[in-house]
Amino acid sequence: MITGRIAFASQEPWIYSGSLQQNILFGRPYDHNKYNEVVSACALESDFLQLSQGDNTILGERGITLSGGQKARISLARALYQQADIYLMDDPLSAVDSRVSRHIFDRCLKQYLRKSLRILVTHQLQYLQQADSILVFNKVSFCQITPTCQLY
Repeated sequence: MITGRIAFASQEPWIYSGSLQQNILFGRPYDHNKYNEVVSACALESDFLQLSQGDNTILGERGITLSGGQKARISLARALYQQADIYLMDDPLSAVDSRVSRHIFDRCLKQYLRKSLRILVTHQLQYLQQADSILVFNKVSFCQITPTCQLY
């Protein structure tokens, strides 16, 4: 049995009215080092530099709107900042370009979360070879495949 705190990054990310930083912290205390590591792992640094108020920029009804990729990365950063034991990520790479996808896979999943249980739901087949285990689901059953197997 596996137990622990679970953090979830939804396939359809949501943002609430508040600053970018508030959306990442989600009520947790601000830790400068952890915050910067999470922002870097989620490839958000360049986004913050482009905004006049950086991560203090307000989002929501009276604030700016974000692209789907930006929302996905903020949602992922929120999950990382929660410091959970288990991370369930529902296709966080689908809304970002290939360069950002590679950055998130390498810096976030492989480095930042290396000591945590990571469950990644994805259609990005290029990352399968680097997985510890692969589960393939169909309508009624699933099978476990090792990373060295070929998928057809």
